[in-house]
Amino acid sequence: MPRASSGIHLVLLPLFAMGFLSAATKQAPRTDSSIAQPGSAPKADRQPTSADTESVDSKSYVIGENDVLDVNVWKEKEVSRTISVRPDGKITLPLVGEIQASGMTPLQLQDNIGQRLKAFLANPEVTVMVSDPRSHHFNIVGEVLKPGTYTLSQSTTVLDAISSAGGFRDFAKETKIYVLRRLPGGSQARLLFNYKDVIKGKNPDSNIVLKSGDTIVVP
Repeated sequence: MPRASSGIHLVLLPLFAMGFLSAATKQAPRTDSSIAQPGSAPKADRQPTSADTESVDSKSYVIGENDVLDVNVWKEKEVSRTISVRPDGKITLPLVGEIQASGMTPLQLQDNIGQRLKAFLANPEVTVMVSDPRSHHFNIVGEVLKPGTYTLSQSTTVLDAISSAGGFRDFAKETKIYVLRRLPGGSQARLLFNYKDVIKGKNPDSNIVLKSGDTIVVP
C-alpha cells in the first residue's frame, strides 16, 4: 500500500504543476500594444490632427472641383465622411446641407462647416483635409528623367518641379527652359527660365511659383 500511494503522488504532482502553470498563463495580463493602457484614450476616440493625414498645405491650398476631401467632425461619425467636390464647387453634408468648397482653403471650409454645425451640436470640432488633390496639377515635358503630370498640392517652384521629375537628361538645354501658362482670355504666356543662372543666384525671380495648368518645357 505505501508503494501504491507513492506512485499516485508521483503522477498527481506533474499534473498539478501543469494545471498551476496553465492557470497562471490565463491570469497573466496581456501586453499587446493594441490594448489601451490606463490613462490613454482608445484610438477611435482620439481627435485627429492635421499632422496625421494632411497631404496639402491647409493654409494656402485652394480647393477645386474634383478634389477629394476628408471631413471629420470629432465624435460625430454620422457627419464625418470622405467626399468629392462637385463640378459646381459644392459638397453636401448631413446637418450642414450644401456648402461651397471650391475657392476656399481647407481651414476656411472647416470654419464654415463648424459655424453651421453650431445650430445642431455643442462646440463642434471640425477638421477638413484634402486627401486627393485632383484639381491642381502641372506638366513637365522634354529632357527630364520623369516627364509627366504632377499634383500641385503645395507651393512649388520651377526648381522644385525639375527635382520632382528626377532632374535633367544628358543633353538637356538647361539655359533654355520655359514655362507655358494659360492667361485669361485663352492666350498663352512663355516664361523663360535659365537653370544655370538661377542656381548661381542670378535672376531668382524667374524661379516662379507654378500655377495649376502650367507646363514646363525642357528642350
